[in-house]
Amino acid sequence: MPLTTPHRNQRQPTGFTLVELLVVIAIIGVLAALLVPVLARGKAAARTTLCTSNERQLMLASQMYWNDNNERVFPYWYASDAQGVRYWFGWLAKGNEGERAFDATQGALFPYLKERGIETCPELNYDSRWFKLKARGAAYGYGYNLHLTPPLGPAALRITQIKSPTAVALFADAAQVNTFQAPASPEHPLLEEFYYVSDREATTHFRHDGRANVVFLDGHTELIKPAAGSVDSRLPAETVGQLPTNLLLPAK
Repeated sequence: MPLTTPHRNQRQPTGFTLVELLVVIAIIGVLAALLVPVLARGKAAARTTLCTSNERQLMLASQMYWNDNNERVFPYWYASDAQGVRYWFGWLAKGNEGERAFDATQGALFPYLKERGIETCPELNYDSRWFKLKARGAAYGYGYNLHLTPPLGPAALRITQIKSPTAVALFADAAQVNTFQAPASPEHPLLEEFYYVSDREATTHFRHDGRANVVFLDGHTELIKPAAGSVDSRLPAETVGQLPTNLLLPAK
């Protein structure tokens, strides 16, 4: 009895069925959904690390300034005239918001930094529709501890007078909510750069997942949460508030 042989024109499977293809697509979708948050956290961690590096470089520049100035801290404010104001971070012209000239070379720390590039935190979103520029471009995204120097006077405090430099902030992520300078208004609050932090105003920006990067007088950095009840309710999603008072006041 002759053996039967398969018909030559019998089709063999050559690819996925529709059901199999849908299963593969579903698996890829699940894996992507799991991977995206991990990548986002990785990017956020990288931005926090860069911010930490920026603040440490500002701290090193501050130490060099103190060494050259008999251990005295630098003032927040130097002078003003009809054209503009010289602050610790540079000269800022007077004028309309977003149109002011800015000269970082007149800042107290610029001789020790020599170039720009560390003065803005990568987590501060200058392209946000809720953000308003002060100058023609980015100026500074970090604030100086105003409790180290009078806001409108000469600096008299010496670093060597501070008993616990490990517990006193020098710089922190800073910003404020503006409602009084166009294009901001009470009905349209906007976020803007700010240049000091204190326990009197909401000017610390907790932009690293609800925490602010802070560098202390001894050079170490920490991520700090806002003081209870201090977050500005006009733009709550931006988490602008105050640092705990005990991190700002220098005990002598």
